[in-house]
Amino acid sequence: MAKKQLTKSRDKVISGVIGGFAEFFGIDATLLRIIFATVAFFFFPLVILYIVAAVVMPEPSSHNRYEYRDNDDRKDVTPHRYDDDI
Repeated sequence: MAKKQLTKSRDKVISGVIGGFAEFFGIDATLLRIIFATVAFFFFPLVILYIVAAVVMPEPSSHNRYEYRDNDDRKDVTPHRYDDDI
């Protein structure tokens, strides 16, 4: 089993830090963002930690199985509708 690495998320709102923590711990990102915003409102040093994490956390790897290739050779099978045939 591959070891999970804490990285920024591609599902980002500001810099991907909260999304990265959500993916790492298997938590819903929206829920974690709401919790973070609520706690950061009362505990300002958390914002400083967020900024540090945004600088220190690595970007996600570019090897994504859902990423499209530049030389995409898939065939378009979308049915075409021609207005003159109606």
